[in-house]
Amino acid sequence: MGTMRRFLTAAGYLAVAKADEGPVLAQIGGSLDAFDSVDRLACVAGLAPVPRDSGRINGNLHRPQRFNRRLLRTCYLAALSSLKNSPSSRAFYDRKRAEGKSHKQALIALARRRINVIWALLRDHTSYQEPAPANTPRTA
Repeated sequence: MGTMRRFLTAAGYLAVAKADEGPVLAQIGGSLDAFDSVDRLACVAGLAPVPRDSGRINGNLHRPQRFNRRLLRTCYLAALSSLKNSPSSRAFYDRKRAEGKSHKQALIALARRRINVIWALLRDHTSYQEPAPANTPRTA
């Protein structure tokens, strides 16, 4: 399976509109060769926090100032769209909201998780299969 076809399969998971597939493919160069790890891809997309430490103060993580805004927008909109279409994405989002995260924080966490899945799909040359919803027993 060619790189383009694998990307389009992964992009289908992202629920990217046809008009956005080209820019995203162009931004990542059509393959994962430009990125050492999924963390680097997330950093380029603006989905990974960066340290802003000074002197003895450490642990200050902030949004990066330099990132690919087109890629971030695509990931953000795909995560927003997946809330309606993917039960597993909705469950992840609801779990983050229950942890006390704001809507924006939970959506960025979902976008980052989706980047991790895209990385795995492209790395393993597989297509996405929506996980079956877990049947949790209800307690009365």
